[in-house]
Amino acid sequence: MSLTDKAIERIRELITTGSLPPGAKLPPEPDLAAQLGLSRNLAREAVKALAVARVLEVRRGDGTYVTSLQPSLLLEGLGGAVELLQGDSVALQDLMEVRRLLEPMATALAATRISDEQLAEVKRHLDAMREAHDDVERLNVHDAAFHRAVVSATGNETLLALLEGISGRTLRARIWRGLVDDKAAGRTLAEHEAIFNALAARNAALGQAAALLHVSNTERWLKEYLRSGAPLPFGATAGS
Repeated sequence: MSLTDKAIERIRELITTGSLPPGAKLPPEPDLAAQLGLSRNLAREAVKALAVARVLEVRRGDGTYVTSLQPSLLLEGLGGAVELLQGDSVALQDLMEVRRLLEPMATALAATRISDEQLAEVKRHLDAMREAHDDVERLNVHDAAFHRAVVSATGNETLLALLEGISGRTLRARIWRGLVDDKAAGRTLAEHEAIFNALAARNAALGQAAALLHVSNTERWLKEYLRSGAPLPFGATAGS
């Protein structure tokens, strides 16, 4: 472990032990360095690294604060990493596999917790998807909102942040473009309707099965598209 890594770990310890709770202001740099038993330069580098990770927030002219430490904030960088993997066919399949492992269970949980208001929001996005027809941009916006509304109903912010991160707005748009070109969009919309019906029935097993079918079909379509060697609607090559 490098000296900078050790400095980062020591600040993390202050946070995890409650010495620096969410919203707390860090001591001035000289005091922080003395408290950690490190040089000011190492303390500064550790603060910079934790600010990039959204653990700390540097406010010019005010000081450095511990953030809210909410999952949506700390896992925000995951979405950016996914965007960087868009041209890697193996990575795309890995992401779909992770989504297949998580989303059906999230949907099952949502079926047991969803409120009437949350169900109405899911329905609103489903209706908007049907109205969009082959408008990929609108399909993508409401598809993402549909799944966000479903997972939000679980009340699990970490699960929501993870699934939003691995789904990726660009990845969704590109898959929708391919589905529209392949005339498979209608089938995919029907799969969303099956998910909604399961949620409306508050049936966890049915919700899990509907979500698994949906993600598995999308995953299978992506794999077949990659194997075909056809130009991807992703601006990449199948062998990348």
